[in-house]
Amino acid sequence: MNSKANDSGAEILATPAEGDAGELRIPRHVAIIMDGNGRWAQGRGLTRTEGHRRGMESVRTAVETSRELGVSYLTLFSFSSENWARPPLEIQFLFGLLRLFIQRDLADLHRNDVRVRVIGNRVRLAADIRALLDQAETLTCHNRGLTLVIAFNYGARDEITRAVRAIAEDVAAGRMTADAVDEAVIGAHLDTASMPDPDLVIRTSGEMRLSNFLLWQAAYAELVFMPLYWPDFDRAAYLEAVKEYSNRARRFGGIAARRST
Repeated sequence: MNSKANDSGAEILATPAEGDAGELRIPRHVAIIMDGNGRWAQGRGLTRTEGHRRGMESVRTAVETSRELGVSYLTLFSFSSENWARPPLEIQFLFGLLRLFIQRDLADLHRNDVRVRVIGNRVRLAADIRALLDQAETLTCHNRGLTLVIAFNYGARDEITRAVRAIAEDVAAGRMTADAVDEAVIGAHLDTASMPDPDLVIRTSGEMRLSNFLLWQAAYAELVFMPLYWPDFDRAAYLEAVKEYSNRARRFGGIAARRST
């Protein structure tokens, strides 16, 4: 797919590959709530773990399609801070999938100039998981292609709480005054510091809520809710979501739509 970025790195126009209709306005940052693995499996008489395994194929498709389109940041909600309430065996399987993904896919991601970042609270994670996450970030830290952000043990309220606590400690220690606290300071203390806010948030499974995902950052994101389950999310579904985004008028509280060419 041919694409061109403007100097600001904001939205770009891309001509879709043969067989796709029209021009797409490509979001710089796409965030996805990958929902429906268990229901997909249940509907086929399979185990929930099989649904999670099949969902990994959709992760690879999302990464490949993001690179093809010229998306700069792709954030995937892979394990929420609320997912600890799931059965222990399912949690164990999800952690195993993370280990497998990093061990099997990290070399390919690095070879394709993908940078890996991880957001979320790592305190509760096992030492070997923390080591794998550190390894993925360290190996790919100088890459300049797509940034793949893995939200693991992530919850937006927890993220904001940790940010507020850190700011309060700075104020109490005299490193800053309360008057100096503004949106930029808060943003700099979030897990996503130095990253642009998402332009497009996609959720699969037909559910229509953010479920504690990027609550601060998604203030002006376009939300696209898709009725299919995550294992069925393919390139065509991704393009459908981007086409929906392309048709939206983004005003950011103003009157005229803000578009970049």
